[in-house]
Amino acid sequence: MKVNTINTQAQSGTIQPAFLQLRSHLETIIIGQNALIDRLLVSLLTGGHILLEGPPGLAKTTAVKAIASGVHASFQRIQFTPDLMPSDLTGGEIYNPETRKFEFIQGPVFNQIVLADEINRAPPKIQSALLEAMQEHQVTVNGITRHLPELFIVLATQNPLEQSGTYPLPEAQLDRFLLHVKLDYPCAENELAILRKDRDNFQAALSETENNHKEQSLLTPDDVFAARRQVAAVHIDERLEKYIVDIIASTRDIGSVNKALSGYVEYGASPRASLALYKSSSAMAFLRGRDFVTPEDIHEVVYDVLRHRIILSFSAISETISKDQLIAEIINYLPVP
Repeated sequence: MKVNTINTQAQSGTIQPAFLQLRSHLETIIIGQNALIDRLLVSLLTGGHILLEGPPGLAKTTAVKAIASGVHASFQRIQFTPDLMPSDLTGGEIYNPETRKFEFIQGPVFNQIVLADEINRAPPKIQSALLEAMQEHQVTVNGITRHLPELFIVLATQNPLEQSGTYPLPEAQLDRFLLHVKLDYPCAENELAILRKDRDNFQAALSETENNHKEQSLLTPDDVFAARRQVAAVHIDERLEKYIVDIIASTRDIGSVNKALSGYVEYGASPRASLALYKSSSAMAFLRGRDFVTPEDIHEVVYDVLRHRIILSFSAISETISKDQLIAEIINYLPVP
């Protein structure tokens, strides 16, 4: 089986080609969202969580399900609603009349890959329960702490089109996400490919002899942990390390980049952003088949790392200055090593 072959590769230290194979596999399922696939794999390789933002219908849920099946990991989708209770997320103690004891029933958060769909529709109490699990990899119910699976990542989505009845995540809580990925509509060519693929999938579903490759897992959690060790060993030059620190420091003093932008940033990124950019660029180099980081790897993920960690001032908002514009100013200003 494919899983056994890749396990052998992981043991021999050649897990990198297996991840590239997984990426190619996902590209056959998710059309025109290569950047999303890369970010999902970065999350898998670093153990970081991702916030996906985009209009409905852009295959966010399909992508998450595909990567969960590709890694042979337990998957659970949680639809966030205003009436959701913390126990609906974490689980709770239920009285068993046969044993006459209360027994803890695990909630959906006790899975390896969790899709928090429309996280901004849930009130702050629910958001806090999930974000605590993300940070601590554990939940506490009735004073008893229970650990989550070792392979635990949260992929949250929010719809930017609707504001009524939503509860935006506070900036301090957003900082716990490794990346904030913005998705856009596919081009006409990719949308045409989506139509044709949907037709082919429907025809294949009618065939009793269909060989459903989506059920075949290309990797196991052990492979993921082996890959994470290799990502941690990816070389990054000291000049690039300083470059990362300079990028993050510039968000705290945007006036040093361009005096005309002075006062546009209320709060810059925290040191957590430096760690996120370091890990994400190392994972991106791994996905590109290299064992060293280049400036291009940093530039590819810097927007996703910083987008949710910069708080704009009223001046910037009133002048419709976006966070991406400020990040671009920083990248264009700082000399590349």
